Amino acid sequence: MKYTNKIVFIAVLCGLLYACSTKKDTVITRNWHTLNTKYNVLFNGKESFAKGLDDINQKYKDDWFEQLPIEPIKFEEDKIVANFNTGIGSGFDSGSDSQKATTPFGIAEEKAVKAIQKHGMNIDGYERNRQIDDAYLLLGKSRYYEQRFIPAIEAFNYIIANYPYANLINETKIWRAKANIRIDNEELAIQSLKLLTADKEGKEKQLPEEIKEQAHTALAMAYVKMDSLQKVKEHLQKATKTLNDRNQGARNLFILGQIYSAEDKKDSALYVFNKLIDFKKAPYKYKIRANVELAKNTTNDSTSAAILERIIDLVKVRENKPYLDELLYQVGYLLEQKDSINLAVDYYNQSLRADNGEDKQKTFTYEKLGNLKFKNSEYLAASSYYDSLLDFSRDTLNLRIRRIKRKRKNLSSLIQFENTLSKNDSIIKIALLPKEAQNAFFQKYIDSLKKRDQELAQLRLNQQAFGDTFGGGSLQSKNKGKWYFYNSQSLSFGKTEFKKIWGNRKLEDDWRWSSKQEITKSEDVAVVNQKNARYDIETYLKTIPTDKKIIDSLKLDRNDALYELGIIYKEQFKDDKLALERLERVEKLNTKKELTLPIHWHLYQIYKKSGNTSKADVHKNVILSNYANTKFAQVILNPNQPLVEEVSVSDLEKAYKKIYYLYKEDKFEETVAKIDTILPTIQSSKLIPKFELLKAYAIGKYKDKEEYKVAMNFVAVSYGNTEQGKKAKEIVKQLSN
Repeated sequence: MKYTNKIVFIAVLCGLLYACSTKKDTVITRNWHTLNTKYNVLFNGKESFAKGLDDINQKYKDDWFEQLPIEPIKFEEDKIVANFNTGIGSGFDSGSDSQKATTPFGIAEEKAVKAIQKHGMNIDGYERNRQIDDAYLLLGKSRYYEQRFIPAIEAFNYIIANYPYANLINETKIWRAKANIRIDNEELAIQSLKLLTADKEGKEKQLPEEIKEQAHTALAMAYVKMDSLQKVKEHLQKATKTLNDRNQGARNLFILGQIYSAEDKKDSALYVFNKLIDFKKAPYKYKIRANVELAKNTTNDSTSAAILERIIDLVKVRENKPYLDELLYQVGYLLEQKDSINLAVDYYNQSLRADNGEDKQKTFTYEKLGNLKFKNSEYLAASSYYDSLLDFSRDTLNLRIRRIKRKRKNLSSLIQFENTLSKNDSIIKIALLPKEAQNAFFQKYIDSLKKRDQELAQLRLNQQAFGDTFGGGSLQSKNKGKWYFYNSQSLSFGKTEFKKIWGNRKLEDDWRWSSKQEITKSEDVAVVNQKNARYDIETYLKTIPTDKKIIDSLKLDRNDALYELGIIYKEQFKDDKLALERLERVEKLNTKKELTLPIHWHLYQIYKKSGNTSKADVHKNVILSNYANTKFAQVILNPNQPLVEEVSVSDLEKAYKKIYYLYKEDKFEETVAKIDTILPTIQSSKLIPKFELLKAYAIGKYKDKEEYKVAMNFVAVSYGNTEQGKKAKEIVKQLSN
């Protein structure tokens, strides 16, 4: 019996060894290795590959404001592996344990190599294991996703050369083309894909639908690299005929719609996005953003109304919370198109308050709100929105962000002058009030301050009470209706009321006396003192200037700000209404003689432009009567003739050099005298700012600081747009510090 068992065991062992052989072409060996390859090694490899793909899909984040890439993966160009040992066996060494792969794609590659090495049955130049071509395809795809494109191409080429009739040969050719696209061999990829999809006459071959879809998607990828937009559209249209791959199909539709939208082909874009919305198997993220794109591409009032209603319905759906900021923004956009500006602003603000809102979406929302304020001449509010936009922007090289930065920069000087105007107006107004009116003004402010502080203190106490109650909720529910000190809610509100009336008190006799109020920390003392100072009317009265020189200085700065604002609104923002308000006011308040002529000139231009000839004539007559020898009068009298230089530029430059040498020789009074002599003769010259700046420098050398500042301020105000004027502004700013 024992002898028989041994014989059976040895026979079975020999049979197993025979079946494991890769050199014997029998039914048993073929099926043994095929089954082991498919359900053991390759199964584990494909599972690891699927895990790697899932990781990519979860980590990859689309920028829905830009055209999406056709393949949702980002490769790093400097990590492309191009130098490796060629040969079919490259990368097939199993290596030591320390060299074992740790990434999902690395593990998938190891499994593919193991299947080829241990289960390959290449007998007489023909592979008997029909799973080996699958192993090579898995090998190539794993290398592709590890950014080792040339080794991947080698694996794909091996299949094409050795398994020309395999059922996965077409898929392999598509993957090889994609790898070629990644190494900038898109022309070779296009050529191979055209051979795959069409015959010599250009007619499409009869291929399975999923292969056609994959091939045309790959062709679109290649043409994107070549910037051939028409070809991209053509192949995306062909790829989206079947939509077998729900993820890639939905993506292809979305990209096609984006292209039509960028080309301003609104009807085509609407058709594609509606097709995507109706695609039942499409992932929800594509459907919801297709609705957003519909709002961007509305063509008329009827479609706009329907899409607005649809977006509002989507806002109400709980599952759309992650997309709420985009949906609310689009509602605001559609309402703005209907001139419902107030409602639009409300929805824009709701978009900003939406939970988990994207930073990039916030930049678009802040831009909209800023533009609306800017259009309504609310420049300070517009500037605040642009500041918020720039805080959220990440792509500083983006043309849109750079344009907004320039716009915000243009507003900076306006904001500075508006703040100066507002501040000085307030101080002057209060300074000119009688003492009783000043007391009443600040008392009213202190009363409002006290009220606000009390409300904040009460709010903090209520929050504390709520916290105590919330923390002891379980005890409260158990002891409801029992003795006062066992009831958490009653006890909490009792403590709050006590603190409100008495503050913090120690447990001791005569605790009601005010002197017994407990102040345990030096910080608390500081706070009490600070509060007393804030409530002390003398604190505020001390800040009001009483010196006439200081008040006059504030008035001068205010008038300069008014003049500068008038010029900015007129020249930079083309806002004649605000320019008139500022210039007409400064005309009444102005005490500087050097500002009189430019003020009348700018007012004359604005009234003439608006067609108000009677008021334009008033300012024209002032210029012609009092400043007849100036370039402004010359322009009024001869509007169609160019300005005539009384002295040639070359002669003026020589004169300037002579005077400049006087300045360098410390002959400052003579410098000023020479400039005063030459200025009346060159009133229409472009070199006037240079002479005026040199004169101001000379004044600063032999007169006091105030006269120097006045001289520089004159250059800054009169020639603010010139290089000399800008330099003078900087000096004035330094002198004011």
